[in-house]
Amino acid sequence: MGFNGYSILLIEDDSNDILFIQRAFRQVDGDYPIHIVKDGDEAVDYLSGKEKYADRDSYPLPALVLLDLKLPRRSGIEVLSWMRQQPVLRRTPVVVLTSSQESTDVNRTYDVGVSSYLVKPVSFDALATMIAAMDAYWLKLNEYPTLSTMN
Repeated sequence: MGFNGYSILLIEDDSNDILFIQRAFRQVDGDYPIHIVKDGDEAVDYLSGKEKYADRDSYPLPALVLLDLKLPRRSGIEVLSWMRQQPVLRRTPVVVLTSSQESTDVNRTYDVGVSSYLVKPVSFDALATMIAAMDAYWLKLNEYPTLSTMN
């Protein structure tokens, strides 16, 4: 099925990281809509289509979620756990993009069902290289599952 025109959801609270990630996607001609939420509760609201996120034309379900672990209000692991319990979201690819290299964080996210775990590089050039690889793999080469288990 390939990348299907859905958006990317970036769940990140650091405004500098948001700008760098957006810039890196533009650099690789990743012309995908990137929706941004800045805490775990807002991520759950977006993904469940609650309140201001009810309009799926404006806030579509993402084809790929980029998830930071260290978030206000609800951690990235809590967001991932919640997603994996939702029939419509459990197959959505989730890439953790975080500064933590702690083996406990890596192991816990894989136990909960993360698709990939990436450590944010320090330099922009290294981030751009990582985003280019992510773009090629997840958005160009990867075959996407049906998002709902009802199909």
